[in-house]
Amino acid sequence: MAEMRDKRGLTEAEAIAQYRAMNYPKPALTADIAVFARCGAGMKLLLIRRGGHPYLGCWALPGGFADRGETIERTAARELEEETGITGLELSLVGIYSAPGRDPRGWTVSAAYATVLDEGMLHATAGDDAAEAEWVEVRDGKPLLPEGERLAFDHAEIIADAWRTL
Repeated sequence: MAEMRDKRGLTEAEAIAQYRAMNYPKPALTADIAVFARCGAGMKLLLIRRGGHPYLGCWALPGGFADRGETIERTAARELEEETGITGLELSLVGIYSAPGRDPRGWTVSAAYATVLDEGMLHATAGDDAAEAEWVEVRDGKPLLPEGERLAFDHAEIIADAWRTL
């Protein structure tokens, strides 16, 4: 059977040889993780305080950039461990976040994950680029931050979406 050719008359091997990745700009890929804990009749959310720019000192979901050759699921697990010391959680995909300008460093697409635990199951310890890790009360899908504090990036949107999936 003859090898198939595309509308340009190229075989698959020829088309791949002519492909130039630089002609197709690519976003940075990140993962963000919303870890909720049942707390009596309420819920808490694990947040980290950013230890670096951008949004230095702001609260954020644990997360970060994918490494080359790493699945996004592995990125989520690795970043959660690096920033909070927490491992072994079953994470469910909440959604993909790709709004232009969501990260001031450039074009960034994030896969957001969530999980729900029972209170007291896990202790979080800040690590890597997280200055603090803290469980924060959540009401109606919004973390109750101290006055004057804010969330980084589009994490309020991710948290609200994760809350709706609970």
